[in-house]
Amino acid sequence: MYDDIAAISTASGTGGVAIIRISGKNALKIALNMFSSSANLTEVKPNYMYSGNIAGDGFTDYGFMVYFKAPKSFTGEDIVEFHCHGGAVIARGILKKALSFGARAAERGEFTRRAFLNGKLSLASAEGMADMINAESLALVRAGSMMYNEKLTAEVRVLQDILKDLLARSAVEIDYPEEDEDGVDFNAISNEIKKLSKSVTSLITTYSGGKKLKSGVSVAICGKPNTGKSSLLNALLGYDKAIVSSQAGTTRDIVEGEIELFGVKYILTDTAGIRERAGEVESIGIERAKSAVLSADIVLSVTDGSGEAEIPRNFSGNKITVFNKCDKVKPFGGYDIAVSAKTGEGLEELKKKIADAGVGEPALDKVFIVEERHYDALKRAEKFLSSAAENVGACTLDLITVDLKEAWDALGEITGETANEEIISCVFEKFCVGK
Repeated sequence: MYDDIAAISTASGTGGVAIIRISGKNALKIALNMFSSSANLTEVKPNYMYSGNIAGDGFTDYGFMVYFKAPKSFTGEDIVEFHCHGGAVIARGILKKALSFGARAAERGEFTRRAFLNGKLSLASAEGMADMINAESLALVRAGSMMYNEKLTAEVRVLQDILKDLLARSAVEIDYPEEDEDGVDFNAISNEIKKLSKSVTSLITTYSGGKKLKSGVSVAICGKPNTGKSSLLNALLGYDKAIVSSQAGTTRDIVEGEIELFGVKYILTDTAGIRERAGEVESIGIERAKSAVLSADIVLSVTDGSGEAEIPRNFSGNKITVFNKCDKVKPFGGYDIAVSAKTGEGLEELKKKIADAGVGEPALDKVFIVEERHYDALKRAEKFLSSAAENVGACTLDLITVDLKEAWDALGEITGETANEEIISCVFEKFCVGK
C-alpha cells in the first residue's frame, strides 16, 4: 500500500544514542542488508534487540537493531529501528545507507500519519502526542496525554453513538412509518437532542482553561511608579529579571518572566508605572503597559498605599489588588492581599491567588479542549444540535436528520472519521520528520 520510508527519529545534534527508523513492507529486508550480528538472523524475532554492526555510508558503527512486526507496531506496518552512537554524522550516514537500499526520506509526521491511516490511533490522539512533545508545562503534558490516550476521542465517540442511534431510528420512521402505530415521539427526540447538546456544551466550556494550558496564563503587573512592581516580579520569579531603582520611571518597556504553578505556565509581565506626567520615552512605555493590561488574563494591581493606577474599563480578566511593602507600611485601604517583595512575606499566598484566578490545579483525569480545531468542530456541532432541537415538532423528521447528520460529521472531524485531506495534512505538518 505504501512505499518504505526512513528517518532519524531522535533530535538533531550530538547525543548518547541516535535512532534511525524504517517503516514499510520491506523494512526488515532493508535493515538486514545493513546489519550483521553474531546472532542467527535467518529468523528475526519481533520486539527483540540484537547487537551488531550497522553499515553506514562509508563506515560501520556498533549498535542495536530491533524489529516490530505488523500490525503490532506504531505505524501498523513492519518497522525496524537502528540504535547507534549519537553523532550527527553517524546518524545521517546510516540513514543515507537505508535510502540507498530503496527507502525514501520520510515527510514531516509521516510515521504518525501512517499510524492514523492504519487505525492505530485517532486524529485527536495524534494531536495529543504533538502537544506532549511541544509542551512547555507539566499541565499541557497531562492534557496532551489525555488526548493521546484516546480520552477525548472516547468522549466524542459516545456522543457520536447517540447521534448514530437517533439517525437510525429516524431513518426507520421515515422509510417505514406504517410500522409505528403510535407515531413519532417528538418529545423523546427533543429531550435526547437537548441532553446531547448539553454534553457538547460541557466540553466546549473546557476550552477557556485548555487554551491557557497550551499558551500559558498572562499576568500583567501594573501600578503607579515606585510601588515595587519590578521588585515583585523578581520576587515571584526567584531571580532578578527587572531593574529595580528608587527613581520613578525606571521601567520603560515590557519585561517578561515565567513561573509554573500547579504545572501551568504563567507569563508575568512587568509594565511601566502608569502616571499622567511622563517624558516621551516613558509615555510610550505607559501605552504599552495599558495594552499589556488589556490583553492579560490576570492583572496584579500593585499599590503601596499611594493609590492604584487606573485600569482600562474594557479589561475583562481577573484583577488582584496587591498591597506591597507591608514590611514598611501597615496595609490599609481596599486590597486582596498584602505582601513584601523584599522579605517574601505573603508571596506563596499570592501565587495561590494567581493560580486560582488562572486555571487553578487542573484535575489529572479531566479532558480539556486545547486545540482550536476541536473547539470549532464542537461549536458547529452545538449549532446543528440547537437547530435540530428547535425544529422538532415544527419540521418533518427528514429535515431534522439533516442537522443531526451535520452534527455527527462535525464531531467526526475531531476523531478523524470525517476529516478531509486538508485537515489531516495540517495536523501532521506540526510533527518533526522522524515522528
